[in-house]
This record gives sequence, structure tokens and C-alpha cells, in this order.
Amino acid sequence: MRQSEHTRNTTETQISVFLDLDGQNKGEITTPIGFLTHMLELFQNHSGFELRIQAQGDVHVDFHHTAEDIGILLGEAFYKALGDKRGICRYADIVLPMDEALILAAVDISGRSFLAYDVAFPSPNVGNFDVELVEEFLRAFVMNAKITLHVQKISGTNAHHIAEAIFKALARVLKKAVQIDAKNAEAIPSTKGVL
Repeated sequence: MRQSEHTRNTTETQISVFLDLDGQNKGEITTPIGFLTHMLELFQNHSGFELRIQAQGDVHVDFHHTAEDIGILLGEAFYKALGDKRGICRYADIVLPMDEALILAAVDISGRSFLAYDVAFPSPNVGNFDVELVEEFLRAFVMNAKITLHVQKISGTNAHHIAEAIFKALARVLKKAVQIDAKNAEAIPSTKGVL
């Protein structure tokens, strides 16, 4: 069973995450940040994972702590759910369009945390959501999932579309990378024998 459940309770946030990589394509996302909730719902739907997130945080300060801590917890859940990574495809990439926005995303489930993020937004906010938190969320996720992720904006003039394309692209590459390679279902996809 490739699933994991984690909680995090600090003076800044209270978060629980349940992730099942092979579960039904369903989710229940509740956060105090409307735009981030929307992005996570897109992520859940396009990944096909079963994902439940309940989050509260000090959004009266700003959205940073809550967005980052959700990324941390989701990354931890992803890492634990994968286990020894036996049989996974490991690599995936996509160029994903969202109207005028075009995002390239590539992932290596490598056991090494690295984020290459080359995205410029045309405005600093979508509604009351600071778009720099997209990068903060991704960095927190990548560091705790122990994956390598490249995200690059090829085009885009609408901040909402750019962010949406990023989350959809992330979902799609993770979905492909965690699939079991039928020809190598019992093998660790590395010459080192461990990931």
C-alpha cells in the first residue's frame, strides 16, 4: 500500500495530510487560503492520487507559514508513501498549456532534493495570494519528498493561468514518475540499487 498520513502542529500551523498514490482519484482539501486550496484541488485531480488535506494557520500574519508547511507535510507524505521506490518509472516530463501559459516540468524521483525554478509572474498577486509562495510551496515539497524538480515558464501573461499550469504539470509528472514499470516491477531504478 503506497500511502502515508502525517500531521504537523506548531504555534503557526495545524495540518494533516493523507496521501494514497494508488487510491481512488478523490480528494478533500480544506485550507484557509482560497487560491492555494484551488491549486491543490487541481493537483489532486490531475495526479489521480487520493489526497486529503486539513490545514489551519496564522493567515492573519500572512499566508507564508501555511503554504510552506503544507508543502513540507505533502512532501513527507509523498516520500513515505513511495517506500523503497521499487518498480517506479522514476523520470517524467511534460510541457503543459493553460491558455496562453506554457509550463515545462521535469522530475527525477532521485532521493536528492533539488528545485530549479525559472518562472516570472507578470504580477505579484492573484487576488490576495502572493505568487512568490508558489516557489516556496514547491521548495518545501521537493526538499521533503527528496526529488529533483525543474519548472520553467515558456510563456504566459496571466498569473492565475501560470500558477494553474504549474500545479497541473507537477501533478502530471508525479503521476507518470510513480507508475510501476511492468518490465522492471521488482527493480530499484538505479545502478546503485537504492534511491
